[in-house]
Amino acid sequence: MARKTKTVLITGASSGIGAATAVLASKSGYDVGIHYNSDLKGAQLVAQMCEQEGAVTHTFQGDVADPGDVERIFEEFDAAFPQMDALVNNAGIVDKPQRVEEMSYARLRRMVDVNLIGAMMVAQQGVLRMSKSFGGDGGVIVNLGSAAARLGSAGQYVDYAATKAGIDIFTKGLSDEVAPDGVRVVAIRPGLIETAIHGKGGLPDRCDDLAHLVPMKRPGEAEECAHAIVFLMGEGASYITGTSIDVSGGR
Repeated sequence: MARKTKTVLITGASSGIGAATAVLASKSGYDVGIHYNSDLKGAQLVAQMCEQEGAVTHTFQGDVADPGDVERIFEEFDAAFPQMDALVNNAGIVDKPQRVEEMSYARLRRMVDVNLIGAMMVAQQGVLRMSKSFGGDGGVIVNLGSAAARLGSAGQYVDYAATKAGIDIFTKGLSDEVAPDGVRVVAIRPGLIETAIHGKGGLPDRCDDLAHLVPMKRPGEAEECAHAIVFLMGEGASYITGTSIDVSGGR
């Protein structure tokens, strides 16, 4: 009998957009690999929520900026699930608001290592599993960009914005490479979304403070991003690749 349940690995899934995507994917019939770096309790809670929707779940810990960790995460996924059908490349960081002349080398290095190089290493492992050239059955990679790639985040997070601009062009380039092998590569660009990342970046009230700049006059919710991601993972998006969808309220 043909296997019906699909599997997805979601990085950075212990909270925010990653967590919301894990739960929605479970509701949509996926079994879910839940990656986290430091928030074990968050990952366990997300796993429980997914299992309540009937999904098989496994959690995987690791730092996506560490090549050894990335390889181990995927090896553990291989041992836990029969196949990879989708990868949501969500793990990322932000730092406190600073102007560029204030940013330390350590901050810049970590930002690029996690948000860009880490995302590329994660995507590489996904290609090795889903590409028909490597014995896979095809699949989809959904990268997480940001509206910051268009807006620049001047005076606050230009380093973050720069890494997300890199995700935009990486999405296009990788898509062109692997489309003949049955792998679609797409992205969403969240705008002002109500998640804990703003507090981690030192601006817990950022969504309220900037909502007036959004044409829809409100911040988005993680679940609204999750709906876009799960749509892109599905058959309804089978002819969509190499592009990004803004989930930004028009900003």
